[in-house]
This record gives sequence, structure tokens and C-alpha cells, in this order.
Amino acid sequence: MRLSEFDDQALEEAVLLKERSGAKVTAIALAGEGVDRLLQTAVARGVDEVVRVVHDIADSRDTARQVEALAGALHRIGADVVLTGVMTPEDILGQLAGTLAGRLGWPVFNAVTSVAAEGDGLRLRQEYSGGRAAIFDVSGPVVIGVQSASQAPRYVAGSKLRQAAGTPIGQEEIPTRAPAAAAAITGLSLVEAGGQAVSLEGDATTIAGKIIAILSEKGLIGA
Repeated sequence: MRLSEFDDQALEEAVLLKERSGAKVTAIALAGEGVDRLLQTAVARGVDEVVRVVHDIADSRDTARQVEALAGALHRIGADVVLTGVMTPEDILGQLAGTLAGRLGWPVFNAVTSVAAEGDGLRLRQEYSGGRAAIFDVSGPVVIGVQSASQAPRYVAGSKLRQAAGTPIGQEEIPTRAPAAAAAITGLSLVEAGGQAVSLEGDATTIAGKIIAILSEKGLIGA
């Protein structure tokens, strides 16, 4: 098991928020091979506590049951802000943040690139396609899907990793059940290409002539 790229960004943003505001950061992860090492690395990077969530989920792509386990653990530890990556190799549709927010009854903000303390709440920067972004002031519990941290994830020295290796890991055991209306991923495959793009080269007059010829060949304009 390894930390996904986006969860790595979310972890860094959480630690930055702690350093700027004094917030307490708890890293939680679903139990699995190598998860203790991941959590100890999170301690070396600056989190305060770590929790391993023991579960009965057989399929790592089952976002609905993952949400059940995570929501149960979050209630037990008393979290009021959740930062998670916008996507993981298993959560291929990017459902985790939104589904978790729905389960908790909290608002959600996805594709966030900055989280900062502002008064009694948080100020979030959310990015959109086309180079646009919006700033939101948020108060109260919230789930945040982090696309990128305010700065690159920090390098952790080997000495810190060795020190963190002895960190006790908290544990929560959360039974889960699949919601009645849960969807299931039945298969994944590469898209079969139906054709290839054609690159037109030459000066403006030459390219214009080629475009006219293509349109004429397809019967879209008169010869």
C-alpha cells in the first residue's frame, strides 16, 4: 500500500493548516498491508495522532462501504474538518469526498488548492476549468477534497522516520454494510480507438485548401 498522489497533497495541506493555526491533525486510514508504515510516515510529517480503521470491506473499489467505515471513525474521534484527496487509484470516479460529506451531513468542497484559517472558520480556494478559481469562507464542519497543497509535500528525513516508527497507532473497528442502492463496478477496460486525428501542415493557404478538400470529400460543401 502506498499513499496516493492526492492524499499526499491533502496530508501536506492539513499539516500546513496545523502549523499556521494550531489545529490538531489526526491521520486515519483503512487497515491494509503497509498501512502502519503510512501512518508512521504521517507522524514524521507532523500530524498529532494516527488511527487505523479495522473494517470488513473486501473490495477496495467499494467507496460506499469505505465511507461507512470512515464516517464511523470520524464520529468517534470527534473530527470537525476532513481533508482527503480528490481521487485515488481505487476511487476512480472521485466519489469519496462527496459521498463522505453526504453520509456526515456536511457540505463539501472539491478541487481545493488552499486551506487557511480565517477568523472562526476556513478560507478555501477552489479551482475550475479554464483557469478560474473561487474563494469561499466556510464555518462549521466541512469535507474538503484537496487537489493540490499550498506548497509541495515536504521531504522527511530518515531520522524522523525512525523516530516515528515507535509511534503508537490508535485503532477503531467499524462494521460496515453495503447501502441497498449502492452501485458496483463490474469491469474496467481501455477505450478502443475508433480513429485518429489528422494534423494539417503548411502555411495558411495550404491548410485552408486541405480543409476545403476534406469538407468536399465528405459532402459537407460543394466541390
